[in-house]
Amino acid sequence: MNYRRLGRTGLKVSELCLGTMQFGWTTDEANSIAVMDAFVAAGGTFIDTADIYTMWGPRGLAAAGESEEIIGRWMKQRGTRERIVLATKVRGKMWEGPDGEGLSRARVIRCCEDSLRRLQTDHIDLFQCHWVDLDTSIDETLSALDDLVHSGKVRYIGASNYPAWRLMEALWQSDRHGYASFVSYQPQYSLMERAGFEIEAMPLCKHHGLGVMPYSPLGCGFLTGKYRRGVKVESIRAEEVRELYANDRGFALIDELEKIGASHGKTVSQTAFAWLLTNPVVTAPIVGANTAAQLQESLGAAGYRLSPSEMESLNSLSSYPKNWRPIWD
Repeated sequence: MNYRRLGRTGLKVSELCLGTMQFGWTTDEANSIAVMDAFVAAGGTFIDTADIYTMWGPRGLAAAGESEEIIGRWMKQRGTRERIVLATKVRGKMWEGPDGEGLSRARVIRCCEDSLRRLQTDHIDLFQCHWVDLDTSIDETLSALDDLVHSGKVRYIGASNYPAWRLMEALWQSDRHGYASFVSYQPQYSLMERAGFEIEAMPLCKHHGLGVMPYSPLGCGFLTGKYRRGVKVESIRAEEVRELYANDRGFALIDELEKIGASHGKTVSQTAFAWLLTNPVVTAPIVGANTAAQLQESLGAAGYRLSPSEMESLNSLSSYPKNWRPIWD
């Protein structure tokens, strides 16, 4: 496992980040613990969660916070807290009522305290705004986050799913007021979803030195290689994934990933991760797994890099309409 600085900070994180959205949803606690054990055994240090995980399961809002609770129990049982760079998020709905969601000052502070309790820790290494809240001024949110940093309850702050203009506004207001500033950004980004990040946010992150942790790096599972022409896949998201990506463009990418991977002794999914890891703007793609065996597949991407010609081949096959391309390309 290689380690990289998180943006311009001095904090080192593993080049693969373990995502935990599935804990308590598509995988039970025993398997969740086995996944975290395997991740740490492989040298992984960076774990990402969120307060709302996993409220979209059958229990709905009652299950919000369950992923954090599982991680908290695991860290306590294993004594791993000081070895882990722990990231969580705030913004989504956690309870009923007018302040059940959002990024108001009162709510950010309350949710931080709640996450600390569930995680059984006295600090969060990276506290992220899960997505934008346009009903709350960015100054109010940043002021609350700054107080949490100065209190020692939060080490660094970041953003996820922010449009580039709001991310830039946040960086400007932090500089203007002397607040703690976002050091990282978490976008949806993969060979199947490039334009949303690359057109505006990627050059912003590069210029301002933000660490980047792409989520859904395998295109909702399409880039695992299990989706093939004429093959029926059984999974919770199979129908949605096929509708989005199971077309000539998508299958051509799978064929090329398989070809490149074979030349390195790697798989389709490992090569999709390598495409991200070879991008100097990317810090750590977020990998998810329901079992330790599934995780081993993703861990095989550690240290794997592509040549310029391999990158160009994949970029060409996954290109988006030319009129979408940024003027700085």
